[in-house]
Amino acid sequence: MSHTITVNVSGMTCGHCVSSVTEELSELKGVENVAVDLNSGGTSEVTVTSTLTLDPAEISEAVAEAGYLVVSNNA
Repeated sequence: MSHTITVNVSGMTCGHCVSSVTEELSELKGVENVAVDLNSGGTSEVTVTSTLTLDPAEISEAVAEAGYLVVSNNA
């Protein structure tokens, strides 16, 4: 069974930002897919799909590790 969580991330402006966030989130245990809807200059939507239940705090930490901020999540 897959679990999906979508978070809104501020500060992402380019493909490098997408790569950084995707890389950090992909390192979380169970993560199968990371999809980023980039809105440069605004809030980007990041959807994470995992085989395990996702912890919003872990998602926020991984995004912060990449240098960005989760502004809200729709767990």
